[in-house]
Amino acid sequence: MTATSVSYTLDDGLSLPGEAAVDTAPPAVTTSRDVLSRSLDRTAPRTTPAEQRAARAAARRAALTPAERTLQRVLSDRAVRRAAAAADTRLWATAPLNLWRTPAADSKQAGLLDEGQKVLVTGRSLRGREEVVVGGTARWVTAGYLSDEDPTEVEETEDATAGSGTTAARGTGGTCTNGSSVPSGVSAGVVATHEAVCARWPEITSYGTFRSDGEHSQGLAIDVMVSGDLGWDVADYLRANYSALDIEYLIYAQHIWSVERASEGWRPMEDRGSTTANHYDHVHVTTY
Repeated sequence: MTATSVSYTLDDGLSLPGEAAVDTAPPAVTTSRDVLSRSLDRTAPRTTPAEQRAARAAARRAALTPAERTLQRVLSDRAVRRAAAAADTRLWATAPLNLWRTPAADSKQAGLLDEGQKVLVTGRSLRGREEVVVGGTARWVTAGYLSDEDPTEVEETEDATAGSGTTAARGTGGTCTNGSSVPSGVSAGVVATHEAVCARWPEITSYGTFRSDGEHSQGLAIDVMVSGDLGWDVADYLRANYSALDIEYLIYAQHIWSVERASEGWRPMEDRGSTTANHYDHVHVTTY
């Protein structure tokens, strides 16, 4: 048998028979930074889904305005339950009142509280509304229409000053003293509505009557230029006194109330595309 000799060439050009090949490539160098990076990858804490949800909720809270944070705190489940559980006072409604889900101006209506109905109150109020408990559920009504005395029937008397033959319910009297007025040629109901609102809220000085469209062109409508919670106060006041003021229907904050469908309360309307068209900056009043 003949022996076979295998030669390997090294980097220096020498050949040595029978020697294994030598890897002369430089060894890989591992830096402390690589080690640290891998260590951090293995030990970095991972947030749970619950922690991620909590972080997102905290970010949303941080983005709220102070007024929005107050509303969120008042409407938290815990705060509502505690207020309802502690409620022990009952008051009478002095006028028909809309029940709202929250005190926010864009809240959805949740029912109607009849005049003379006694209701449990929590003592909490916000944005011109008071919290009541109806059927075990917290609701909100316009402030100023709950009394600890059983209301008497509204007396109706001839409204001699308006000259309209309509009647004036309790609360529609008074005289406008802020210098605002309506032009001649408008309906008696427009005259009475302006006088009643102006006497009750002298800070409201802007009213719109004649223009080229709809009931305004006929002198049957008046716009009370007001917004926010005060707008709801005015709208609810006018609704409560619609008969005395000869009112056919009202529009405010994308909601409508009409005599023909009074039992349905304030009904939502379609979006008309702008603040003014949706009646967020004025109460529209159409009279007979």
